[in-house]
Amino acid sequence: MEQRKSPNEMIEQALLQARSFLRAPSVPTEVEEKLRGVLQSAFSRMDVVSREEFDTQSAILARSRSKIEALEKELETIREQISQLEKS
Repeated sequence: MEQRKSPNEMIEQALLQARSFLRAPSVPTEVEEKLRGVLQSAFSRMDVVSREEFDTQSAILARSRSKIEALEKELETIREQISQLEKS
C-alpha cells in the first residue's frame, strides 16, 4: 500500500516534475519560489485532513453508529413494552 504524502512532500514532487517538464536540472530560484507559493496556497485552500485524522474520525463515526443502533433497538423495546401495557 502506498504511503500517503504530506502536502510538503507533494509540493516537492510537483517541483521535481516542473524541473523535468522544463528539462532543466535547476529551475531559477525566483520561479521555484513562485511555484512553491502557488502550490502552498492551493493546498491551504483545500479542505484536507491527514490520513491519521481521517482514520480517527472514521473510528469515532463507527462507534457512534453502533451506539445509535443499540439505542434504536432499546427504544423499540421500550415502545413495545408501553404498547403491551396500554393494551392491558
